[in-house]
This record gives sequence, C-alpha cells and structure tokens, in this order.
Amino acid sequence: MMHQHLIEVAKRRILCACDQCVSVLGMSERFRTILPRTDVLLDFRLSAAEWDALQIPIDMVFLFHSTVGERSVAVYPGPAGPMESALSLDAWSHLVAANPVLGEMTPDIEALLVNRTKGAHEYYRVSIDRCYALVGLIRTHWQGLSGGAEAWEAINSFFVALRAAANEPVGGCIHG
Repeated sequence: MMHQHLIEVAKRRILCACDQCVSVLGMSERFRTILPRTDVLLDFRLSAAEWDALQIPIDMVFLFHSTVGERSVAVYPGPAGPMESALSLDAWSHLVAANPVLGEMTPDIEALLVNRTKGAHEYYRVSIDRCYALVGLIRTHWQGLSGGAEAWEAINSFFVALRAAANEPVGGCIHG
C-alpha cells in the first residue's frame, strides 16, 4: 500500500501518513504535505567560481528555503546525520538568477540536490523526503573516514534510482 509523507515544518520531521491523515493534517500550520518530485536539471548553470562562492565544504548537498529560519540553507548528508549551514544570500541570489527553476521551488518541501562527488555534476529538483532518504542511506552504510565500498555503491544506486524516477523531458528538466 502506498503512503504519503508529511513534514512537521518547525522540526523538519518527516512522517509517513495515510490519505486520511494527509487530508486532515496536510494543510495545517504545523504540517505540510510533501508531493513526490524528481526533476533532473539538465541545463543547470553552476560554474566552479559560483560553487566556491557557496562555500560548501563537501561535494554532496541539498539546498532549500526554510520558512522557519527565513533563509536558504545548505544541508550536508553525512554519517552523523544532516549538518546544516546558512547560505550566503548573495551567492544564493546569483544561483537563482542563473537558474530560475530554483525560484519556483516550494519552501520547506522542495530542494536542489547537488551531486558533485567523484567528478559528477548532477543537479536535481526533488521533494525534501528524497534528500532525507539519502541522509538515512549514508548513515546506514558509511564506514570509516571514506565511507567504504558499500556506502559508495549505495550512494551510486540512489542516484541511478533517482534518475530512473524522472521521466519526460520538460523545459530543460526531466519530471518524475
């Protein structure tokens, strides 16, 4: 049986929910419904200098606008869980100007997921639950300092599945 996800916005806690709970709680002050989304951003523009200006210390991150914090944030998935950092407003504004699709993302619900690991340059507009699924996957499989072969195989499989979940090219992205 399929289920949906709700996010408790203030705590950024994602909950599995039945259809009835989604209809009752999904538009409340406390909870919002997460609509599944996976768009591969084929024409995403991010130069090396712009990446450096974001001051992101690792090559995998998701970025979204937090209504609670009233700012855009970067979250790094890692073996200890999600680590958050504030984004420079100027750097984020430049990124949105170069990629207007970012200005269309639903706050708290959708994120830009960036994978620049091992030479990749992949950019996705995804529902936030997919980002936290990646966090959980990394926490489950990571070993030692570099993660180990099992962790990197799981991460690669995650991105293969993410690309497979997206289909039908529409305006420079693939929707799924």
